[in-house]
Amino acid sequence: MGNHQLHPGWRALLGGVLAGVAPSLGGPLLMVPALALLWSVVERPRWSAFWALLAVLISHGWLLALHPLTWMGVPTALSLPVALSLWLACGILAALLVAGWSVLARLLPRHWPWFWRLMLLAGLWALAELVLSGSPLFWIGVGGTTLPWDRPLAGVARWFGSGGLTLLQLWWGCCLLALFEQPAAWRRWGLIGLASVLLAHGLGSLLLWAPPPSVGSVAMGVWQPAVPTREKFNLERQQALPTRLVDAMRQLEKNDVVAVVAPEGALPANFLVPPEAPDIPLISGGFRWVRGQQRSSLLLYEPPDRFPVPLADKHRLVPIGEWMPPLPAGLTAGLSAVGGLAPGPAPRTMAVVEPPAAVAICYEIADGLALARAAANGATWLLAIANLDPYPRQLQKQFLALAQLRAIESGRDLLSVGNTGPSALISADGRVEWLLPPEAPGVAQTVIQVRKRATAYSRWISPPPSTTSPS
Repeated sequence: MGNHQLHPGWRALLGGVLAGVAPSLGGPLLMVPALALLWSVVERPRWSAFWALLAVLISHGWLLALHPLTWMGVPTALSLPVALSLWLACGILAALLVAGWSVLARLLPRHWPWFWRLMLLAGLWALAELVLSGSPLFWIGVGGTTLPWDRPLAGVARWFGSGGLTLLQLWWGCCLLALFEQPAAWRRWGLIGLASVLLAHGLGSLLLWAPPPSVGSVAMGVWQPAVPTREKFNLERQQALPTRLVDAMRQLEKNDVVAVVAPEGALPANFLVPPEAPDIPLISGGFRWVRGQQRSSLLLYEPPDRFPVPLADKHRLVPIGEWMPPLPAGLTAGLSAVGGLAPGPAPRTMAVVEPPAAVAICYEIADGLALARAAANGATWLLAIANLDPYPRQLQKQFLALAQLRAIESGRDLLSVGNTGPSALISADGRVEWLLPPEAPGVAQTVIQVRKRATAYSRWISPPPSTTSPS
């Protein structure tokens, strides 16, 4: 890799810090130099792992806000260790994955042309992010850091998804490193890098300029309750909830909305809409029991009956908080209140809603494949509901960035409704129209454009599954 004046440990340290703050402070402008520093230690597994550890610990620092977990029934003595363990586990898993990638880089035959070695390593990284996005152990990768900082580049995702954005940034990181390692060949590397940057941004801008055409629109109401999660089970909060819901529905009744949307977990299990509520359908996150198992669900309360009809069950559960990995019994002692939900069916299409939509419940926003498949399978708009309290604004920003990416990939308008935010409408080209300020209760009305034509990305990924209604 050439001679470097800076010790590999310092390069890994600087690169990991840059990668960790990139989602919040600069996107590709910071991620590309971070990846250049990673390429400089690519054949040093120890330092590559250190780079990944720092990147994930910084970018996932919001996990520490889980503490205290006493409201979930976790003993006080276990609360901080649980939060720290989850945060460290994410960093360690990332470190192990990147270390394995680094070992592979060392094992590749030296006689292979550098270009093919680079493309193989970058392609494997991008593929790994794509595969992991459908697992319970992945949140945001290199591709997801593109937004909101570089929307023209993000347009490339309409053809190649988030994996394409990852591949490009890894490529540019290698070009940037080569400029420093091979000063005599700066013209070649500079021209190659500049040409690919201009080409990618030009293509992305062109794709965003021509989204799938609108075939209609639908007016929706949004209710952002802003109830702190740690107070949800407070008796006073529970008693006030029906009144607050009715007040919100009455405000939106004047706007002639098709339905009112409430966020994830807004309503408790067995909740019934008060009879004095206006005759407007309510779509809300809540809970239901299926064969003795509790699920986090999206429910439809439609007048005049107002009994909950399941639209979709959360399939991708949050580790520890909703799903407990198979750990030795001694490690889960005292955590009986954690990991108590069961996953629902995988398809995200809500067939009983007109016009047909696809839903992502909180953590599912990280799974771009599921939403793109739903769009190819007939979903004409996307709905993302979440409860991001008690997490800091850092997580809200990452959630919004992923929502923008999902809208671009699928070519669909996306309505985001959060307990404390983000409540926003994201157009098919990734532009954000804020509906409500974060951390404050409120109601809003918005108009969603309905689109039918599938994007190239939606079409070329694996065939979409058949629509399955929640059982």
